Amino acid sequence: MKSRLALILLVLLLAAPAFAQPKVPESIVFAGETYRFDRPDLYERMDRELIAFTYAHTNSVLMLKRANRMFSQVVPILRKNGVPEDLKYLMAIECNLDPKSVSVAGARGPWQFMKASAREYGLEVNDEVDERFHIRKATEAACKYLKAAYAKYGDWLTVAASYNAGQGGISQRISVQKQKKAQDLQLPDETSRYIFRLLTAKYFFEHPEEFGFHVEPQECYPYVQPKETVSVSGPILDLADFAKDHGTTYFLLKEANLWLRADKLTNKSGKTYKIAIP
Repeated sequence: MKSRLALILLVLLLAAPAFAQPKVPESIVFAGETYRFDRPDLYERMDRELIAFTYAHTNSVLMLKRANRMFSQVVPILRKNGVPEDLKYLMAIECNLDPKSVSVAGARGPWQFMKASAREYGLEVNDEVDERFHIRKATEAACKYLKAAYAKYGDWLTVAASYNAGQGGISQRISVQKQKKAQDLQLPDETSRYIFRLLTAKYFFEHPEEFGFHVEPQECYPYVQPKETVSVSGPILDLADFAKDHGTTYFLLKEANLWLRADKLTNKSGKTYKIAIP
């Protein structure tokens, strides 16, 4: 029995197409700046992330399928705020383009805000409402952070490093090491890898076949515009009843409004919320 199983596995292995990870490109243009890998350490750091994306990234196909749905919502907001479109790839390495993502540290949503940072940038976070999951509002908040960091550093890859390590940590290292760009700084391993994962993410979405992945356009998940948007300034005692009254289901309502975290909306402050009706 074991020999038969071994034979089957061998046949499958021989039948599988040979594949190697992509070669390190000569350069990548990110946010309007060209990053070259002609320095040995830059080459090796980029090569490491290309290998990791190829062989250890279990969400690769899912990210390719989610990309159109997420990017179609986020890119117009980045453009409106003067943030380069390439910063959308931060979401790929932060949450695999899963807007429901929750990290072990408690960061949530497509931009993986911690609770304190979310509130600092104007997002509401409580037991019933968590706007870290609100794609438009969370992206607006991310733009505030990214633009403020760019005003300080003048380099978008260094901005990305600060998104991972915090502006305090990056600024301190710039001061001590007398270098201005993240790729020239001695950084914690996680942050050092983070900036090259970001470059790799862009390369991956632009050249997925080089990583051994191919997804047909019709297989990608679409973004479906809501049927309507309802403004609510009072309480909703039961979201299931609210959904039924608007011709949808509780499940679909919650999927379209991930920021609604409970089965009701108390809204004691009388704030006006806009609820998407799928």
